[in-house]
Amino acid sequence: MTTTANEITYRLEQKRRVQADFPGPKSVALTERRKAVVAAGVASSVPVYVADADGGIIHDVDGNSFIDLGSGIAVTSVGASDPAVVGAVKEAVEHFTHTCFMVTPYEGYVAVAEQLNRLTPGDHEKRTVLFNSGAEAVENAVKVARLATGRDAVVAFDHAYHGRTNLTMALTAKAMPYKTNFGPFAPEVYRMPMSYPYREENPAITGAEAAKRAITMIEKQIGGESVAAIIIEPIQGEGGFIVPAEGFLPALAAWAKEKGIVFIADEVQSGFCRTGEWFAVDHEGVVPDIITMAKGIAGGMPLSAITGRADLLDAVHPGGLGGTYGGNPVACAAALASIGSMEEYHLNARAKHIEEVAVGRLRELAAALPGGAGGSVIGDIRGRGAMLAIELVQAGSKEPNPELTKAVAAACLKEGVIILTCGTYGNVIRLLPPLVISDELLLDGLEVLAAAIKANA
Repeated sequence: MTTTANEITYRLEQKRRVQADFPGPKSVALTERRKAVVAAGVASSVPVYVADADGGIIHDVDGNSFIDLGSGIAVTSVGASDPAVVGAVKEAVEHFTHTCFMVTPYEGYVAVAEQLNRLTPGDHEKRTVLFNSGAEAVENAVKVARLATGRDAVVAFDHAYHGRTNLTMALTAKAMPYKTNFGPFAPEVYRMPMSYPYREENPAITGAEAAKRAITMIEKQIGGESVAAIIIEPIQGEGGFIVPAEGFLPALAAWAKEKGIVFIADEVQSGFCRTGEWFAVDHEGVVPDIITMAKGIAGGMPLSAITGRADLLDAVHPGGLGGTYGGNPVACAAALASIGSMEEYHLNARAKHIEEVAVGRLRELAAALPGGAGGSVIGDIRGRGAMLAIELVQAGSKEPNPELTKAVAAACLKEGVIILTCGTYGNVIRLLPPLVISDELLLDGLEVLAAAIKANA
């Protein structure tokens, strides 16, 4: 028996409600406590403190209720307190919280690896390693590629985001706030042009042609035989939810295979039903050599993974991969429950439904704004599934409009809707609702967003 997302019974009332004194006194007091003890470099985009969350709603400590269109940056796809995940965590923690899989292993790690080998693209023999964060997964994917190929160079792309460790900062394209004054960075990282359909100088360029452009630069600047890995987000996240033109990813993957280059798909943000498929590469039938995963994998518990060709991962000497907390038993239990809920709730289909509802409403909004669909402040509406974006520009041009983007996010928050911003130019609103959000709540949030854009345009 399966359950659809619209048949889920929520623990909390699924309605927004914001009181006049927002942010409330308890959140204000916590902010003052925070200033005295938490490093200023840790920033929060929302000035309230969470007390409870369920489905598509977040309750703060002052009794306000917010529609969650961010999912903790694509993490709580099954909801922030999915009953199956909560139950699995409770049961696991009653037995043991940690032993370290590298010392005394346990079944949960093996079971998660079995599931990831099943769900990730391709029918080849696979191996999986579990870690804690997306950056850690990316770092280890590159380690594997370098060891297996005996090469050093790694190719990343414009607008990429891959993490905050030294190597992943080198892979990341955006300087502020991720890289500024944190260098020097890891060497032998090379950046190539991305397929960014909205901002291409030649709007007629195909995905295959954009791939050829990048490949030509790789051959000229590095030489294909010197490249260990190409790493790319199939839909770029922090860079602006950029969906490359059709054919771009398959062409890169085919050339990488020809040259013996490890093709790494960074699916940290786009994985686990977020785009309407288990993984974003599935939309074009691309089979990566290694895929990195995190965020939506475990219903909010810290867990990440790399899954890849058995010959690549097994090339690493015993003890060359691992970490004290990697594949924590409680996180593994949460991951197994989360994957079960994704399948039970048909969250791939649910993500496609969210796309249909949201994109339709956003296109109506763009057409109704001054200048219409071709000249309003909404320059582009893009994405797949429940990984959607609006790129805001100066009306009648493609000039980025980060000021409007900030104003819209602030206006939405005052009305009880949490949205996230992103983009190389700071002008993209990204929508990442929990995949279990009800239609009623989703539509309410979209109406608030539409009103905020109209009021501030």
